[in-house]
Amino acid sequence: MLRVPRAIVISAALLLLLGCTNSRPAEAAAPGSSSSAASVEYQVPSTPAPKIDSQRTWTYVKEFVGIGSRKPGSAGHQKAIEYIHAKLKQAGVDAEDDKFTANTSRGQFALNNVIAKIPGTKDGIIVLASHFETNYWLPDKFVGANDGGSTTGLLLEMANVLKPKAGGKRDGYSVWLVFDDGEESFQQEWNDNDALWGTRHLAQKWQQDGTLKKIKALFVLDMIGDKDLDIQRDTNSTPWLEDVVYKAASSLGYQSHFFATQTGVDDDHMPFQRLGVPVADVIDINYGYNNAFHHSLEDTMDKLSPKSLEISGDTVLQAIAMLDQK
Repeated sequence: MLRVPRAIVISAALLLLLGCTNSRPAEAAAPGSSSSAASVEYQVPSTPAPKIDSQRTWTYVKEFVGIGSRKPGSAGHQKAIEYIHAKLKQAGVDAEDDKFTANTSRGQFALNNVIAKIPGTKDGIIVLASHFETNYWLPDKFVGANDGGSTTGLLLEMANVLKPKAGGKRDGYSVWLVFDDGEESFQQEWNDNDALWGTRHLAQKWQQDGTLKKIKALFVLDMIGDKDLDIQRDTNSTPWLEDVVYKAASSLGYQSHFFATQTGVDDDHMPFQRLGVPVADVIDINYGYNNAFHHSLEDTMDKLSPKSLEISGDTVLQAIAMLDQK
């Protein structure tokens, strides 16, 4: 997954202490502040937003991680796609395959985004995206419990929570769940041109067919199962949408898990951000002491927590409810 220089992960409190207002990108704001008038328009709904079933989500994550390595081109990769389809069908949500070929530095790979479309009563789309594959250059024992596993399980649970009644539509925007492929760099050193294959493909495709203009917001979920949940404010995301996320978290009493630090992250939201789509990367990049578990064989189920999945999932659902009101 992504790359971000550790040196630029900055504590908001330290910034205020040093007065380093010019040391971060101009669009970034201190945690919880309103960096755009647009965010003020989105209020917490009076009717409670739906919540995830954390134990069912945990079961999804365990089963999915149990597949093992999900490297592109491997048997595990195909099993992962089949698992996603099976659980979406079980939830009663239609899904489609978006197959394409990636010309990577390690050769051509057949990749496959899985897209589940939940119809809504309002004209517009909210996208929730997470990559599901594991890193190609890591050993086969790497299972990516947090990195790809946690968010795949969470998106599957979102299908259960957001699906409308039989034959109907959800009250709000349509929600598209994107299980995207090929996020990881095929080179050990991060290379934008050899990573983010699935979302780069989709961004171009949706720009050409007009879908891009219908997207009201796109959330990328990444590495949010960590027991020590500390989601950073991403300075590459759209400021007002990050504000909505923080307001949603605060309304649920989860603000201590959000935006204590900020940094710029290269992740699956970037191809859409460059085309003007409002994006928010919901990510905890500090995974383990000094980020020790990221891209290591230590990224296993024992490092994760159902409560962290609950905090992340319920916050995103609250943010969606806030957007639905507009």
